Amino acid sequence: MNELPAGTDAVLLDFEDDRPAVRRAERALRAASTTGMLRGVTEIVPSATTVLVQFELGFGADALGIHRVLRDASGPGDTAAVPDDEITIPVHYDGADLTEVAQRLGLAADDVVVAHTDTVWRVEFMGFAPGFGYLVPADGRDNPLLRPGRRDEPRTRVPAGAVAVAAGYSAVYPAPSPGGWNLLGHTDIQLWDETSQRPSLLTPGALVRFTDVESTR
Repeated sequence: MNELPAGTDAVLLDFEDDRPAVRRAERALRAASTTGMLRGVTEIVPSATTVLVQFELGFGADALGIHRVLRDASGPGDTAAVPDDEITIPVHYDGADLTEVAQRLGLAADDVVVAHTDTVWRVEFMGFAPGFGYLVPADGRDNPLLRPGRRDEPRTRVPAGAVAVAAGYSAVYPAPSPGGWNLLGHTDIQLWDETSQRPSLLTPGALVRFTDVESTR
């Protein structure tokens, strides 16, 4: 782990390609902030390879406290007691790219749907747009849906609720926007509501299960 400067009131922890370490660190730091073991924290922002720990303005970056938390949580299973949220997202698998994704993977379209719904996904980090979560398989195993890359020609407009895969992730577009991901379907669930006390349905670490609306009727 490398510690990088991020101003006087923040610390950026770089774990390079060790994604499980990112997840362990994020969970341990959130737990320590909640219990008061690590004081002054206002935000913990994970990405694919880093964790930013932001402290209150003028509080200073408690690098020693961070190292203490990570050291104490280094044992196997130490962060397992931190619960994960679980969110179910019903999907209409009618996406414009479903057939093409199936052909590229050598699967039937129904098999792609099964692979997507049989996977328990985890929000690795948030980015791109408010409420947009980058989802990876929670079990860390290889998954055929991680193989398709982004489209050669991005769309100028992807509708809100579009469920997609690309470049090792799955995601749901929370609002209309340009996008280059492969569209598998859409959901009617609202992922972002700025008027809500909790604007984003998804948060880092949350578990997500997709269900096929047609198969549950």
